[in-house]
Amino acid sequence: MGKIIERCTEQVIAIYEQFDASHDYDHILRVMKNAEDIARTMPEADLPVIRLAVLLHDIDDPKYKEFGSVSASELLRSAKADDELAMKVVETIKSVSFNGGNEEEIVSIEGAIVRDADRLDAIGAIGIARTFAFGGARGRKLYDAEEIARTEMSEDEYRSKETASVTHFYEKLLLLKDLMVTEEGKRLAGERHAFMVAFLEQLKFETGIDGNGK
Repeated sequence: MGKIIERCTEQVIAIYEQFDASHDYDHILRVMKNAEDIARTMPEADLPVIRLAVLLHDIDDPKYKEFGSVSASELLRSAKADDELAMKVVETIKSVSFNGGNEEEIVSIEGAIVRDADRLDAIGAIGIARTFAFGGARGRKLYDAEEIARTEMSEDEYRSKETASVTHFYEKLLLLKDLMVTEEGKRLAGERHAFMVAFLEQLKFETGIDGNGK
């Protein structure tokens, strides 16, 4: 199993180097730490599956399809993972994406852990930094006084509209605390959520808007 993880690591580093700073290999390392911290409270979880899912969870991200990277399942096969392991890892990855609130059902402890670990990296101080890094890479406005955050949307609507960076807080990031699944994920999310709220209050004070069309 160690060799499979090593082979996957070598391949994903080269792939994530092409992504912007919001989804680079440092993001993978932070999510890995989060996942391992949560997994320590859930000893029944399959740690190798978790580690592989974390390594590969952004490989098939539609936001980066222009890089034409191999799929997660293809990468697992090239790393000599057997069919059973590859299926478990791919199923775990399917649990992760927010998709505008149209989430896949969690079918395993590993899926719950990786989802929470990834979402922890989307909130708090690092979540703020990543949001503006992604927005800058895509040429998006910092905030838009006329833009109203959507409360319901399809996956296509979520991915197709290029909203201002601050609007993203209201459409996704501020929702994540209450969508955590594991007890440790819920605990860790509390402080990070509070930091984001404080940041948005300060932003409102400095700009006169709250980034939600108000």
